[in-house]
Amino acid sequence: MSVLEEKSVGVLVGSAVGDAIGGAVEGWTPEAIRERHGGWVTGIVGPWYDDWRNARPIAPYHKGDGHITDDTLMTHALVEVYDELRTHLDAYSIAESLVPKLLTEKRWIPELETEALLLQRVFLAEKWLVARLHYGHVDPREAGVGNIVNCGAAMYVAPVGIANAGDPAGAYAEAIDLAGAHQSSYGREAAGVLAAAVAAAMMPGATASSAVAAALELAKDGTRAAVEAVAEAASGLTDWESAIPVLRAAVEPFDTVGPEYRNQSLDARRPSRTKAIEELPVALGFVLVSGGDVREAVLGGTNYGRDADSIASMAGAITGALSGAAGVPADWASTIAEASKTDLEQPGRVMASVALELHLSDARRFAHRTETLERLTT
Repeated sequence: MSVLEEKSVGVLVGSAVGDAIGGAVEGWTPEAIRERHGGWVTGIVGPWYDDWRNARPIAPYHKGDGHITDDTLMTHALVEVYDELRTHLDAYSIAESLVPKLLTEKRWIPELETEALLLQRVFLAEKWLVARLHYGHVDPREAGVGNIVNCGAAMYVAPVGIANAGDPAGAYAEAIDLAGAHQSSYGREAAGVLAAAVAAAMMPGATASSAVAAALELAKDGTRAAVEAVAEAASGLTDWESAIPVLRAAVEPFDTVGPEYRNQSLDARRPSRTKAIEELPVALGFVLVSGGDVREAVLGGTNYGRDADSIASMAGAITGALSGAAGVPADWASTIAEASKTDLEQPGRVMASVALELHLSDARRFAHRTETLERLTT
């Protein structure tokens, strides 16, 4: 594989691995996780509830046992959009190409153990896409306004970072544009910053610090303040176990969900210029603490609990870009691919080819602009 393909596969396999391992403990505290599993989670574990079909009727999903969740399913759907359009995406791409995939195309849903519409698995914030864009015919650029503000767009936006490999500002702008169809406020901002971090991590010689610094340079408002606070708290820490309470304390002033993840505060998920989603800053914190190591970053995000699948998935995407596919634990990747009946590597290969095509089209566009400016100034 080329370095581009190696890193692209690393992003999407690292993301899927984090999603599957973190998904088994989503919603719980670090203390509850250790009690349930007899210590820290160090790999793939089974579902939290033995009777997972009936334990939570609103979410009758078989999380754990190496099953990817909606984070990865949405990520792969976005890759399919890139593959079909072979162009930079915007809010209209979400409305015209992603939404039909949610609404009309059956696919294997590991947590449901059957083929079903992606719409039947995604959370309410993603169902919003169908309600607003397909049924409501809302302007795609504004459709995210009014949705609950959460990590819904950020959780699947890593492919945008690959499409703009080496161009964090371009990745940020593209993610902000397309995420407007889904999210507003700091939920939309998180999508831009995550895409920028992946694009920066795709650079040859990139490090955990350089990826986070590039993301921080572009971040705005409460998201920027939260990332700064978490990055400062992560400084000097080298193991995820001790980092968990430190990173939680650092992000807590910016987190609207509150201390009880399943009993959220009245300010949860409301727009704000001073707040941030919890997942992104914490994921960046574990990228720093792990020094860019996929295994350590994913385990940190997993054992942090709360929205563990999204945190571990974001951390896995960035560290996967830094290390390439070889840096993703092969035993995890193969087991998760088999359990989920999903090819985890092919989406990365697709995005590498898309990134090359986009670079060529960008080069032609800028060459034309250069020629135009030369004629205008001579």
